[in-house]
Amino acid sequence: MLAPIVWIPLVGAVAALLVGWSRPQMARSVALGTTLVTAAVALPAVFGGGVTEGSGLTALVLDGLSTPLVALTVVLGVVAVLASWNVEERPGAHHALLLALQAAVSLVFLADHLLLFYAAWEAVLIPMFFLIGGWGHEDRKHAAMKFFIYTFAGSALMLVGLLLLLFANAGSMAALASAQLAPSAGTLVFWLLLAGFAVKVPIFPLHTWLPDAHVEAPTAGSIMLAGVLLKMGGYGLMRVALPAAPEAARAAAPVLAALGVIGIVYGAIVALAQTDLKRLVAYSSVAHMGFVVLAIAIGTPLALSGAMLVMVAHGLTASLLFLLVGQLYERTHTRTLARLGGLLRPLPVWGTVFVFASLASLGLPGLAGFPGELVTFLEAYRAIGWSVVAVAVGVLLAGAYTLRAVRAVAQGPLPAEWEDVEDLTVSEAAAVAPLALGILALGIWPALVSGAVDPVAKAIAKLMGVM
Repeated sequence: MLAPIVWIPLVGAVAALLVGWSRPQMARSVALGTTLVTAAVALPAVFGGGVTEGSGLTALVLDGLSTPLVALTVVLGVVAVLASWNVEERPGAHHALLLALQAAVSLVFLADHLLLFYAAWEAVLIPMFFLIGGWGHEDRKHAAMKFFIYTFAGSALMLVGLLLLLFANAGSMAALASAQLAPSAGTLVFWLLLAGFAVKVPIFPLHTWLPDAHVEAPTAGSIMLAGVLLKMGGYGLMRVALPAAPEAARAAAPVLAALGVIGIVYGAIVALAQTDLKRLVAYSSVAHMGFVVLAIAIGTPLALSGAMLVMVAHGLTASLLFLLVGQLYERTHTRTLARLGGLLRPLPVWGTVFVFASLASLGLPGLAGFPGELVTFLEAYRAIGWSVVAVAVGVLLAGAYTLRAVRAVAQGPLPAEWEDVEDLTVSEAAAVAPLALGILALGIWPALVSGAVDPVAKAIAKLMGVM
């Protein structure tokens, strides 16, 4: 059953909001129960293979491309609620927005009709805007407005492209490949769609909203933003843009590949220069998503599977890092690297998980970050030859900024002001556990994702003439 994956969180959002008026702290229990029920409904469908439900405008489809991202969304929904367990300011509204956000993102990945896809895409903007603006940090209003303007502008252009596809009788995702578009119209549609998807990835140079949004967002907002909202862009490219205009996508591939490589190197360089731990993790997202853009530009079946591997791996590792940074900030009220250090001693569990997540982020073999980036690197070498050296530079810089963060936070002398900080609580450890297990599972068995994606990746590559 696919529809309950969307409407259960919506019902839970209303319940959390109503309960929050009279019993504010009960709202978090309602939210947690809602996300657990949603996961219980969604995971059997995920492991059960392809599902199609409904028809026409309300049709929902779960296939190899959407399965990993729906699974990631429902897991992060649980984690985001646990990460918000100690929110004291209007907890009912906070948890209601989280549940509404989960419902909208799930609908983006399940929608089969272009109008439903667009409605869900726009719906994601609303709860995220209010989460940043209502529960963020000092400069939250500026960050929320910047997020809104960038996303809305890109979506407006994307809407024009979707309407052109509708006029070409391509209303459903399955009909995209048979859309009767002239070459010039196909090129126009591709670039209009790319405008919306590129902002959400985000592709350099449309990334500038992302660090501000991450730094100012509450922890749960950063988890959902890094975990699944950024994946909407890569998903949209593979689900809509490539099948709808394969010739235009193939012609634009060199430009996309160049932007992907620039994102990898630029994101790593800027991350290396950061003094704020959360901003460092935010810029690392720009670098990791550069791998996704590069893999999609290459367009081979293996590269497209690699793009999905990178997206899911980044969803797990970046979410875990943002969760850990939020937990640390609650204890120290600082994210400045120069004020931290030696935290493995007072925070052995937190520190161990932080080192683990950092190593996964830099691509240590055996952890989630390795398979997708390795596949992308190898396919890039086949496609662009020795130009892939630039990607290798980005990988080396990723090791540099990640190990710098580990050294600055977990190792070295312990400042006296942090000697009495307490380690993770039970609820905090419960939020950490599924992400850490997912990182380990995907690193050992990448076929969890690639096995589902491969058939769809082959079909997309065939449309583009890459096979």
